[in-house]
Amino acid sequence: MRLSGFPASDPAPARPTDAERVRSVLAAAHSMSVVTDGLRTEVHRSPGADVLGRFHLHPAPGPADPEGPAARAGDRPAVRLEFTDIAPTPVRDRVRARVTVLGRLLTPHPAAAPSDPAASTCVEYDRAVLETAEGIVHVGLDELDEAYPDPLAAHEAGMLTHLMDGHAELVPLLLRLAPPPAPGCTVLRALPLAMDRYGLTLRVESRHGHHDVRLPFPSRLDDVEQSGAQIQALVSKARRMSHRNTLPA
Repeated sequence: MRLSGFPASDPAPARPTDAERVRSVLAAAHSMSVVTDGLRTEVHRSPGADVLGRFHLHPAPGPADPEGPAARAGDRPAVRLEFTDIAPTPVRDRVRARVTVLGRLLTPHPAAAPSDPAASTCVEYDRAVLETAEGIVHVGLDELDEAYPDPLAAHEAGMLTHLMDGHAELVPLLLRLAPPPAPGCTVLRALPLAMDRYGLTLRVESRHGHHDVRLPFPSRLDDVEQSGAQIQALVSKARRMSHRNTLPA
């Protein structure tokens, strides 16, 4: 199962697919919860490795396999790998997504053999469940294996905090690209919430709640080095806008 890299440029939607979103959450995760036999274990990323480094996802046997899932399910403890995608900036409601990988253990959990640094766990993959503000979707292994993590996934947290801390004056400027607020709705603040190869998302907060504004890049990114030019293109476009969204002083 691929966990890095991305294909050559081709026509793409304006936002990541569900499978791409799952892959990006897995690629950027620093920790996960492993739940099996009623026990929860916290697993943290090792230096130089991704958090899934000791877990290998495998397809379930086909229905014609005499040793298929129905025959041996009782011998394979169910397992859940839980990931939480949290915004790196201090926005309201910082949880952006939750991903749960469901399956069955094919080999013992490495926690059972902590003295063996090479211990690994094979997991018979059932599905991944992606939960966001838009709803809940299921992603199969074939779909997941065909997707690639976003090229910004591992860098996004640092890029967003740098934008907020080092170039805070650009965020109100970028608000010019968003639709004006509804009458009587006073914007209290806006902060960068997320960034992917297709665009930047701002969270706009008011006294009555918050909403997210997606600002698409002029073209899709294929490398993190292209992000600066794309942000600058949004800033240049905002400076040419005639109407202004304003924040209180």
